[in-house]
Amino acid sequence: MTDAPFSAEQQEYLKGFMAGVEARRGSLLPATDPGAPPDALRAAQDATLARGGKLVPQEEAKRERHPLDRWDEMTGRAAAGRFPKPMEDFIGRYHGLFFVGPAQNAFMCRLRIPGGILSAAQLDGIAGIAEDCAGGYADVTTRANLQLREIPADKGVEVVERLADLGIVPRGTGADNIRNITASPTAGIDARELVDTRPLVRALHHHILNTRDLFALPRKFNIAVSGGGAVEVLGETNDISLRAVETPAGLRYRLTLGGITGHRDFARPTGVVVRPEEAVRVCDAILRVFIAEGDRTDRKKARLKYVLDRMGIEAFLGLVEQRLGFALERVEEAALRPAPPPAKHGHLGIHAQKQPGLRYIGLVTPVGRLTAAQLRGIADLARRFGSGTIRLTVWQNLLVSDIPDAAIGAACAAIEALGLGWQASNIRGGLVACTGAAGCKFAASHTKQHAAALADFLDVRIAVDAPVNIHLTGCHHSCAQHYIADIGLLGAKVERGEELVEGYDLHVGGGAGPEQKIGRLVLPKVAADALNETVLALLRAWMQGRTPGESFQHFTARHGDAAIAAMARVTEDAA
Repeated sequence: MTDAPFSAEQQEYLKGFMAGVEARRGSLLPATDPGAPPDALRAAQDATLARGGKLVPQEEAKRERHPLDRWDEMTGRAAAGRFPKPMEDFIGRYHGLFFVGPAQNAFMCRLRIPGGILSAAQLDGIAGIAEDCAGGYADVTTRANLQLREIPADKGVEVVERLADLGIVPRGTGADNIRNITASPTAGIDARELVDTRPLVRALHHHILNTRDLFALPRKFNIAVSGGGAVEVLGETNDISLRAVETPAGLRYRLTLGGITGHRDFARPTGVVVRPEEAVRVCDAILRVFIAEGDRTDRKKARLKYVLDRMGIEAFLGLVEQRLGFALERVEEAALRPAPPPAKHGHLGIHAQKQPGLRYIGLVTPVGRLTAAQLRGIADLARRFGSGTIRLTVWQNLLVSDIPDAAIGAACAAIEALGLGWQASNIRGGLVACTGAAGCKFAASHTKQHAAALADFLDVRIAVDAPVNIHLTGCHHSCAQHYIADIGLLGAKVERGEELVEGYDLHVGGGAGPEQKIGRLVLPKVAADALNETVLALLRAWMQGRTPGESFQHFTARHGDAAIAAMARVTEDAA
């Protein structure tokens, strides 16, 4: 034996040996299957380190122990009645639980409802969980999903377990994962649609849940599938958008990539169309390229958009084709025949289905929030008058489908008895609000409360005769997608004397679908108590100054920022 230090050559040998051990450890190769593919998470992290990069703390936490292997840590905290520390909270989001302190000393649970379609039995079960384990209500989200809030520390695991008993698995609804798949809410019942998207959504949903490598993303990821129905899905706000089109060779999905409107970018055209039977494989290959190429050293640059910015679309698609082992199909845009554009507020009201004698009703929800009693009532009327099917939309509302013509009157009476409706003004019909400061630590303003007050204020003062979308979002994460609204309101703190009060930065001119456009900031720092008068002044200027039939978006597009700001500006005295 000798105590002499290792030579430089010996040190290099040991470094290589330990790197091999680490790679072996990370690859998770079972001894009985030496040809199994390596673990995607560890492989991507190893590649970052090999390039000299430094992993962000979230990547280090995932590297220490895979988030899907940490259920025992969550049950241990629940048994102790303890909320997670920050990095524990990040890991817990892999199972759908978010600690939302200091806004609320509670968990939020984001569900996973593929395509937004669920049964009356599931909605009944959600109502029971809301009452037993949460705040007694659920919020409809802008991803055609539901959230439960005000969950105590010792009830978080119970919520996840009881949801799973209902067939709702919230795995991957937070942190660096693929979020709930949005799709046409009228799939299978819409006479306008080109294809029923439900089989594809179901297949993609289960592929994601059951493919461990797809929980290896460097950042969150959104997927939307549109079959061409009457209700807008906001596909181009997603990382992957598949929109049904007719081509000379038959039905395909038009592929666009990299949408992230909170970063002022829509999904960009690729020139690629995808056969329905190949869509799951193509999505899988795109995700695997993102896993390998995404940034793990800077969370602000880790979304797919930034991979595309760095590589370009064609280089990225080349790597996708390598993964697939075949060339992607390309068709000129001019040869594509999409479905007719959706109605701007087509998510509300009574509509005929393609099945003769049946209709669906789009219910109005008060800025997306429903009590447990209302959830149960909706489940009951869906069973009594329809097929027991409820369909959530990205507009924070829901549809009840398969109602016979003869039962429409009774169904509408049942909706009214719940304190809900199916008709809305052109202001309320496009009103969207995130959780806001009441339940989110990032939010600068109480968006839901301000949205409700704004609608009440406007409806008795102005009759708007064309649909207008007004979105209130509490922070830069833009959960309510303020950049794609006619009037987009981003929460801000406003100086008033020596105090900071709640307020908003006012944007105009955004749109989605056929009106696709990023809104522009025209009036920053509008105090919340001046908001109602400010929006009223802007809507009055539009109604009085528009050309015949001119939309709000077109009206604002032909006026400069200073002119729009002057139309909207209200003095403190007027407020």
